[in-house]
Amino acid sequence: MKPTPGLLISAPTSGAGKTTVTLGLLRALVEEGLAVQPYKSGPDYIDPAFHRVACGRASFNLDSWAMDGTLLDAIAAEGQGADIIVAEGVMGLFDGAMGRGVSGNGASIDIARRMGWPVVLVVDVSGQAQSAAAIALGFRYLGADVPFAGVILNRVASPRHERLVRSGMEAAGIRVLGALPRRSDLTLPERHLGLVQAGEHDRLDALMADYAALIRAHVDLSAIRQAAAAKPRSMSQPLALPPPAQHIALAQDTAFSFTYPHLLTAWRRMGAQIMPFSPLADEAPAHDADLVWLPGGYPELHAGRLAAAYRFRAGLCHHAKTRPVYGECGGYMVLGEGLIDKDGTQHRMAGLLGLVTSHADRRLHLGYRQARLLAPVAGFTAGASLHGHEFHYSTIVEQPDPPLADVTNADGELLAETGSYRGHVAGTYFHLIAPDAV
Repeated sequence: MKPTPGLLISAPTSGAGKTTVTLGLLRALVEEGLAVQPYKSGPDYIDPAFHRVACGRASFNLDSWAMDGTLLDAIAAEGQGADIIVAEGVMGLFDGAMGRGVSGNGASIDIARRMGWPVVLVVDVSGQAQSAAAIALGFRYLGADVPFAGVILNRVASPRHERLVRSGMEAAGIRVLGALPRRSDLTLPERHLGLVQAGEHDRLDALMADYAALIRAHVDLSAIRQAAAAKPRSMSQPLALPPPAQHIALAQDTAFSFTYPHLLTAWRRMGAQIMPFSPLADEAPAHDADLVWLPGGYPELHAGRLAAAYRFRAGLCHHAKTRPVYGECGGYMVLGEGLIDKDGTQHRMAGLLGLVTSHADRRLHLGYRQARLLAPVAGFTAGASLHGHEFHYSTIVEQPDPPLADVTNADGELLAETGSYRGHVAGTYFHLIAPDAV
């Protein structure tokens, strides 16, 4: 099987402009008539939603810490039928966990290496000129076993600045694929977990068009297309992850939106019926659901509305009397007795767990997680080992229920955030990416 050629868009650091370049490339290539398959390296829900808006195809995460090689190849095979793949890296090219995961340490270089996708390095050249070449040369040297397509210069201050930077790159033998001028008007708004979600923008499509125009004006798209490549591989197994139930009521709105696309795609292909509902619209879960799943998101921004969503809470409580309910991160918080917002006001939640959480005392909890379940939950038996990650600022005020799992970080250290369960209801701060040995 001839794989679809691809590129990995990476950078030396976070904040260098990877997302802007990726979104602009996706839309610009689509405007040239290409079918473009996007991917995101690492654990991220928000960027893939922007990718989909930019190019019209679902974007999937590829994570070498949480996924084994079989699952990585199966997800990469979703790009078959596209003309080109554009994958967005996470953090800096070599940044990953200290402890090794299933097939790597979670760094973007793992994905480029496995797939054979050449790296395009986005370099923020503000505050430097010829010295930027030393950075690019170092990245090419450290990743010598991965094809290096070249660099896209970002935040170029003037034509003279561009000439100086280009001269340094030329002297170092680094190919410059484009140079983007500094544009403060083309930034995406952010909040504490990253970018504001795609569904919250009222002019997102127009912004994608602006990004594409920027890329077309300042990047050599022909060179980008020619640089794309991939390793030959045998036919991959189709994406297959057993669904947690046959009929799944899935909360989906701006308060509950953090669900990995590869999970939903796999569940649907294996015959599960996903039945979306909106707690913010005060909708109850489907009465014939086998499982209610509350994913993560931003319930703390909508705590008052959720506290007043009586039909939602009543439907959830009715379901929990006889059938399982599961919540991840934000969904876990909503299953508890109360949620304290950043102003210190406590809002009543579903009360299906004794959990009380607070955003008044913000503390960052971030990193890969491995969980060994102490009780059955969401289609997994007690003793099952799951890979995922945690990313939140809330703290636990009360957690009287039994722990759901032994949870460790990437270094194997036990953590206090164990999740909890009561009857048919369970939840955890842990976001599932994949079970062991997929």
